[in-house]
Amino acid sequence: MSIPMTQDGTFPIPGILTETAFPKGDVFAADCPTRLLLDRVGDKWSVLVLLLLGERPWRFNDLKRRIAGVSQKMLSQTLRTLERDGLVTRHVVATKPVSVSYAIAPLGSELIDALRALMTWSEQRIGAVTAAQQAYDAREAIAAQNCAAPDQS
Repeated sequence: MSIPMTQDGTFPIPGILTETAFPKGDVFAADCPTRLLLDRVGDKWSVLVLLLLGERPWRFNDLKRRIAGVSQKMLSQTLRTLERDGLVTRHVVATKPVSVSYAIAPLGSELIDALRALMTWSEQRIGAVTAAQQAYDAREAIAAQNCAAPDQS
């Protein structure tokens, strides 16, 4: 009697449930659901929240104070979405007033190294990016002047 192999070449163990594998997406396809996740984790508020929660659990108001410029509504919406996606956990303590804290979930912690690398690169390369933007803007201004100048022939 032969035991069937799984797709990855391993043998199943009776009584052990295996995780359902989803087919790998194609992020370049318009209907790929992976795009929604990339959009979410690429959002500036999500990145900032995940980076902070990667350090330690935070209470809502502490997050709001730490992330300059985020509104209460946007922070609440971001946390709710990240919780729905399984990247963040919410912990409520029945005190007066109610205390709510957020922490990185195991799935979210898998993203932290990539987000930290992105943050470090951004902090180190912002000067080069700013210089490139200024050079581009200068070229565009010259091109616009050349197009607007009347022909001198």
